Amino acid sequence: MHHVEEKSIHCLVATVSDTRTVGTDKSGKLIKELLKEKGHRCERHLIVPDEQEEIDELIKKGITDNRVEAILLTGGTGISVRDVTIEVVEKNIEKEISGFGEIFRMLSYTEDIGSAAIMSRAIAGVKNRKAIFAMPGSSGAVKLAMNKLILPELSHIVHELHKDL
Repeated sequence: MHHVEEKSIHCLVATVSDTRTVGTDKSGKLIKELLKEKGHRCERHLIVPDEQEEIDELIKKGITDNRVEAILLTGGTGISVRDVTIEVVEKNIEKEISGFGEIFRMLSYTEDIGSAAIMSRAIAGVKNRKAIFAMPGSSGAVKLAMNKLILPELSHIVHELHKDL
């Protein structure tokens, strides 16, 4: 596998929550900080309620925005009735990056939360040459997903999505 040059990726960061505000959105802030540390850019940071239509609209905006190369979602991934992020992302992607959810749960199990990892829903996929990641809302989950999975591969994934252009 040849090494892909680390390119600055332009991201849309969104927190799915009925209760968080820009001021209390620790996970969204953390995503932005971690992106910046690695030389990536947050083009927009939004908070949307746990409503399918609003999450759907956010994803559609992200995949049609020429400035956005990746969409990073946090929150709304649990198993309660209000948690609908995964279902909306599933409906919107052309291809699933199934290893993301699989390895996220494996790491959650071994490094973090043990058997409760079976309730950790996380998904990644591709639509319109954009990468979409949905991770749980806790800052521990965000740190794990960003540092162990997303940041090491973000430039590579976006490169793969554009290499035949």
